[in-house]
Amino acid sequence: MTDTYFPDAIRPNERERFFFDLHGFVILRGALSAAELAGTNAVMDDLQHLGRGEWAGWVQAHTYGGKEGLNLQQIYEAGEPFERLIDHPSWIGKVRTFLGGEGTFDDHHGPLFIDECFANIRGPAEAIGMHSGGHQGTVRTQFAVKDQRFHCGQINVLVAHRDIGPGDGATMVVPASHKANFRHPDFDKASMTTGKLCSMDGVEGAIEVHLKAGDALLFVDAIIHGSAARVNPGQRRISVYRYGPSWGTFRHGYRPSPDLLARLSPARRSIVQPMDPVLPPCAVAVAVAV
Repeated sequence: MTDTYFPDAIRPNERERFFFDLHGFVILRGALSAAELAGTNAVMDDLQHLGRGEWAGWVQAHTYGGKEGLNLQQIYEAGEPFERLIDHPSWIGKVRTFLGGEGTFDDHHGPLFIDECFANIRGPAEAIGMHSGGHQGTVRTQFAVKDQRFHCGQINVLVAHRDIGPGDGATMVVPASHKANFRHPDFDKASMTTGKLCSMDGVEGAIEVHLKAGDALLFVDAIIHGSAARVNPGQRRISVYRYGPSWGTFRHGYRPSPDLLARLSPARRSIVQPMDPVLPPCAVAVAVAV
């Protein structure tokens, strides 16, 4: 089944629908080609020198203050290799289905919106702790199905840009925890803590998601997730694009650059900025003057 708004997009098949509902995630094997991976890795090669808070154009180096590695926020500003991930046909139709919104006002606007997109580079003795879970009940990350239609607040697409196997600091999830009603008993010892190495190693019920370069993990943000600590040499390289409904706002306050908006296709622009600002003539005049 194709998507009328994104003609090349493929909707989830019956198996993907079932296991996304059951587990809270699906793995998309071979989502990116070798050529696409070469482009994204070249970008990360160029930006990995950035220190916390530094900028390269409209991309900012960011951390949470712990040992989670380097986040390159607004990575779609880094050029075409990451721009194409905004509406990549390997997952965009699946994201639309799991978010829901077809046939509503939101459908006119995509209904998608990326509230955060970043690449992450992580080395030995780095990881991210346990976070999220259905027990929290937050609107932004909620999971719901009504009349066999999905209505999720946040769908994440995590792409492996290098192989991620045992010892590589794989993403970890607790399957079905997007439906949990109670707090995981290991939450306190494994959750994110500023300034410390926190991981999901040893968390009961958690599994490592091993990916080949180019594979993608699509998951609802309500699922409990984090990572194992990397013990192998080298770098774990991923990107994460977080999709929500068009009425959402940016997680960290970033905004797309005018240059990015000008060069994006209408479909991509609708995801990056679903609705253009509505301004009075005096405000437009000020903006032009500046």
